[in-house]
Amino acid sequence: QPQVVESGGGLVQPGGSLSLSCAASGLTLYYYMVAWFRQVPGKEREGVSSISDNGVNTNYADSVKGRFTISRDNAKDMVYLQMNNLKPEDTAVYYCAVVWQRTQTTSLLEDDYDYWGQGTQVTVSS
Repeated sequence: QPQVVESGGGLVQPGGSLSLSCAASGLTLYYYMVAWFRQVPGKEREGVSSISDNGVNTNYADSVKGRFTISRDNAKDMVYLQMNNLKPEDTAVYYCAVVWQRTQTTSLLEDDYDYWGQGTQVTVSS
């Protein structure tokens, strides 16, 4: 069974930056569309950003546009989420999700993804 693992979460002050990483075992991320989702207790999980298998296409939730950047390094088989100018409302558990997809598309819909990580906590607080 493939496994997806997130890393890089933590505590940061408002206006600060964090970089999340997504890695996988049992599959090659190069062939997968990847997305980051986040969830706050008591609320639905929200799509944050997605990147196509070839890295050419990306999309972002309106709430993070201009502050977050998704990228991938297919040579290292990694996907990243660079988060700048963090706000308290960005506090959540962040999940990496992947699906085999060689159509150069992106999606922020949960149901489009097959494999999920356990999540990493991001807390933005002074």
